[in-house]
Amino acid sequence: MSTILLLLGVIVVVGLLLVIVYNRFVKNKNMVKDAWSNIDVALKRRYDLIPNLVETVKGYAAHEKTTLESVIQARNAAMSVPSDEINAKIKAENQLQQTLRSIFALSEAYPDLKANAGFIDLQQKLSEIEENLERSRRYYNGTVRENNTYGESFPGVLFAGMFSYQHFDYFEVDPATRENVKVSFN
Repeated sequence: MSTILLLLGVIVVVGLLLVIVYNRFVKNKNMVKDAWSNIDVALKRRYDLIPNLVETVKGYAAHEKTTLESVIQARNAAMSVPSDEINAKIKAENQLQQTLRSIFALSEAYPDLKANAGFIDLQQKLSEIEENLERSRRYYNGTVRENNTYGESFPGVLFAGMFSYQHFDYFEVDPATRENVKVSFN
């Protein structure tokens, strides 16, 4: 009789462990998705702002057509990645960020553009969006760190495959966007 009770006790403990681990995986995944939704809102605001920014720059830098087209292409590519494909979305956003920097580099070469009230307003709005993105990115990366650490450490690693653990990439600034943009007029 005591063997049956011991076996039953082990089964209950293992069952409780499975429930706790499963719930932690669900909680972590939902926190990452919630954090991503905050980023997604800011990204959509940025997408809406980009066409106005490009149109403003066109008036002053018409012969910079390739720069402007690359911004629009990067925007469209980023918009076409579904929001639930977080890792792919991060890569597309880093590319968009790099092309946006080229527009602001153009403003340095065109003093009239730099002084344009519409451009300044758009630049300020974009700056606010980028600040929001930075805060949201920090929160997102914290939730990703917690999710990934749990899925790769004990006891989570034992059950990761069974509970469809999902590894998420950090949303880090691409090192290429940290480099100075070169503007040339050929």
